[in-house]
Amino acid sequence: MSGNASSQQPGTGTDTGTGTGSESAEPAIVLVEPQVTAVVRGVVPLAGLRDFFDASFRQLTGAVSRQQVALIGPAFGLYHRPPGETTDLEVGFVTDRAVHPEGDVVVSALPAARVARTVHRGSFDGLGDSWERLRAWVREQGLTPGDVMWEFYVTEPTPDMDPRDLRTELNCVIAD
Repeated sequence: MSGNASSQQPGTGTDTGTGTGSESAEPAIVLVEPQVTAVVRGVVPLAGLRDFFDASFRQLTGAVSRQQVALIGPAFGLYHRPPGETTDLEVGFVTDRAVHPEGDVVVSALPAARVARTVHRGSFDGLGDSWERLRAWVREQGLTPGDVMWEFYVTEPTPDMDPRDLRTELNCVIAD
């Protein structure tokens, strides 16, 4: 990530929300602008998340390539509510313009919102704990975490990489 989401004071900054923020592990509150996205949406059992992500990314890369739509930033997963036995999510990319629907690929958007943001360092297995810490931090600030949350996969995983090198930017919408 490069630095445009910053070391802003809580509630004072604006960011495009494209996963290019500060790598500080300390949470911060930032304002994000809406961003056009190309996504595949589904309600998926937690055990099927990996397969859903893999299939979605295959469809997305084909559709945006055929339509010559530029990707702006890393892949993301947007959760419409905190995961339970299933999760309602969108997997996709911020794009330079709207895609035309193709198969399961549709146009969507990341919302304009006030979000709590932090960076998870390490394996995807630890994301649940990092989300819980971020939501607890929001409550400690006297605020209410919203249902919508998204994560940018800043470091693209490869089969031979050390999972400790993964970086995932977490964004939790503040309901207040």
